[in-house]
Amino acid sequence: MRAATALLLRILALAWLAALVASAPAAAQDETLDPGGEAARLLRLLPEGSYRDRAEIIGQLARTGEPALVPILRRLEAGDLHALPDGGAIVTIKDAEGGDVVATDVATGEEVGTLAKSELVQVRVNNLIRREVRTAIGALTLMSPDPGRRIAAAQGMFSNADAETIPVIDEALAQEDNPAVRKVMEEVRAVAVLRDGTSSQHELAAAVDTIVDRGGREAIGILDNARTSVADDVIPTIDAGIASIQRSLKLWGLGQDVWYGLSLGSVLLLAAIGLAITFGVMGVINMAHGEMVMLGAYTTYVVQQVIRTSAPGLFDWSLAIALPLAFLVTALIGIAIERGVIRFLYGRPLETLLATWGLSLIIQQAVRTIFGASNREVGNPSWMSGAFDVGGMSITNNRLWIIVFSLVVFAMLLVVMRKTALGLQMRAVTQNRRMAASMGIRTPWIDAMTFGLGSGIAGLAGVALSQISNVSPNLGQSYIIDSFMVVVFGGVGNLWGTLVGAMTLGVFNKFLEPYTGAVLAKVLVLVFIILFIQKRPRGLFALKGRAVEA
Repeated sequence: MRAATALLLRILALAWLAALVASAPAAAQDETLDPGGEAARLLRLLPEGSYRDRAEIIGQLARTGEPALVPILRRLEAGDLHALPDGGAIVTIKDAEGGDVVATDVATGEEVGTLAKSELVQVRVNNLIRREVRTAIGALTLMSPDPGRRIAAAQGMFSNADAETIPVIDEALAQEDNPAVRKVMEEVRAVAVLRDGTSSQHELAAAVDTIVDRGGREAIGILDNARTSVADDVIPTIDAGIASIQRSLKLWGLGQDVWYGLSLGSVLLLAAIGLAITFGVMGVINMAHGEMVMLGAYTTYVVQQVIRTSAPGLFDWSLAIALPLAFLVTALIGIAIERGVIRFLYGRPLETLLATWGLSLIIQQAVRTIFGASNREVGNPSWMSGAFDVGGMSITNNRLWIIVFSLVVFAMLLVVMRKTALGLQMRAVTQNRRMAASMGIRTPWIDAMTFGLGSGIAGLAGVALSQISNVSPNLGQSYIIDSFMVVVFGGVGNLWGTLVGAMTLGVFNKFLEPYTGAVLAKVLVLVFIILFIQKRPRGLFALKGRAVEA
């Protein structure tokens, strides 16, 4: 448990650092060029010659090292630059009255005046020009004082690196003292060396090692393409590097499957944990449990709609507001169902199953009448959006937070069950209902509170599921059967069994899916549970107690 906690803290720290780098403010750049300088002179040559001539001019612009060229080149890539007649200044334009345009010199930032658009010549671009522009922007921003900008610049050059990139990278490496930035720059240089193919065998082998250390499918493509440009004696080194990356990808693929399995397991845990309480304490097969999950998701939708129309600035707090409301709404509905229907059917499991199934249909139809049958959009707050990489694995923020949330709910439920009077009485009723009643415990009241607690937790599950699933009247039906399988497999009424069962079935399912498909994987999981129950009828963790064992 301690190792798992440490791993989770590392993942959260990586996510925080990734968000910090992504949100780092861009360093201030010089806003203008020297009108008589080399960069300004080269700019005026952009409209002349062929596309290849213009690409060479862009390369010369990059070698000037002028950071003020970056926004100008971005405008060039977008096709927003025009030239004044007779080799005049390069300008940007905006519409003015009468169909004329106002021109502004990109080198000095000064307004040239109002001109007829027909007097200007657009600086045309094609894919060759765009490619050269991206490389030039990367070279210019390699000298930025901001490490985040330098890393972004190097990464932008990665796919376009060639022999002409090597001197630019070498110059940047000579001044670079940040290890993270140096690593990315060295990877770009390695790509350029491999694409050039004329370096010494030692340098080519070092470049292969650098790309192998980077890893990933993109690295395999780079090494495979390099086979056509290097000498034959380097090809065995490349083949060994590709094989090494493929072995690493298989290991990371297993890790990714485990992550997906834990993610699915956390969803199953949230959906099943409330059912484990009601099924374990009351012995009620509640087929309307999935609808409690669905109502929790619709509560989140309603909260977000109110926030969008009344207080958009609170959107990032929408889940925090929806959680207690979803618990309260579904808990009250659960208590009403127990008091109004289920308490008359104790000891009659078939009638209870049919009654709760009928209630599920009624709730679904009521939701369709109120909200419609189509899916409803529930947005992700900013802190749950996006993803980050850990080695060869991709970790999505919403799945990560759902895992954390499911473990928090599990821990809070353990505290309720073990440290409160309600929990003590619930455990007493679970183990021996008649003995608990003879000791003065009001078992009908415990039944109502237990059903309300289980339904409330299902509502919390709906809040979490709204972040990864479509919110529709059928949402709960997707999880009710899986929830029962988790509860039966883990041990009826045992919370630890529910946790282990959910995570085990989640990982097992995700390992099967690539080979069998999603539907057949579920069938195989069901067959496995049936065979397992034949061997251990009370599940992984059977409850102890005279009534239970009777």
